[in-house]
Amino acid sequence: MSLFSQLLAVSAAIGFFALIFYVVFGQVTVRKLRKNPKTKDALGSELASGWDILNVAKAMALPISWSKKFENSPLSFMYANSNVVLKHTNKLDRFLGILFFWLWLVSGSTMIFLILLKYLGVFSQ
Repeated sequence: MSLFSQLLAVSAAIGFFALIFYVVFGQVTVRKLRKNPKTKDALGSELASGWDILNVAKAMALPISWSKKFENSPLSFMYANSNVVLKHTNKLDRFLGILFFWLWLVSGSTMIFLILLKYLGVFSQ
């Protein structure tokens, strides 16, 4: 098994755990936020089904200053309101959101980076 295949397998394993946390976070936290009339409209736009789960996780995982910049940009409708989300969630919700977001980001970024390196010839045999 080549080094590329091993690294890609590790990234895929991380992605598998990210998918599990995506489902758990969506069912535990975002479902609760969708039902609350105070938070229902603060979850950002939903480009595809389940996109608001990513928006909420991003609002929890990124530093507050970054979230504020996104929320004050012309594309603010695409982002969840971090103040409202943080106000209506508990520590378990935030832990699940942060864990899911970083696992998802690391897995996806690593896969893209590995594929780019392979096409650049770094993993040539």
